[in-house]
Amino acid sequence: MPRLPIAMTIVALATAAAPAAPPAPGWAGVWRNASNSVHLRAAPCGRGRDAGMCGTVIWASPKAKADVAARGRTLVGAQLFRDFQPTGDGAWEGEVYVPDIDRSFSGTITLEGRNRLVGEGCLFGGFGCKQQVWTRVVK
Repeated sequence: MPRLPIAMTIVALATAAAPAAPPAPGWAGVWRNASNSVHLRAAPCGRGRDAGMCGTVIWASPKAKADVAARGRTLVGAQLFRDFQPTGDGAWEGEVYVPDIDRSFSGTITLEGRNRLVGEGCLFGGFGCKQQVWTRVVK
């Protein structure tokens, strides 16, 4: 019966050696924009220590869906926030996708309190910046 303890030891070592995914930051969850026309789910983009945060549209109003569909795109399922990484000062930097114009821009996300998320994106080097406030959807 020496095989059973050896097999258990190997399984225990393999499990302990597997890298654990870091906990999601405080802005993981479901958020709505100010006009309540889009809801997105913020969650880690992938697995592993270097996985960024992403925000994917999980619900949109009929008007919001129609506006994007008129440009030949689909809103629900679109990833609006892509690969956001912490900057060390409470903000996150990544890529913001704007489906209305089918373009991506660099942007930041800052969690202000527990239920307010402020996203900002700029066209070029701080020019043409826009800010959007998201509110946590509490169920």
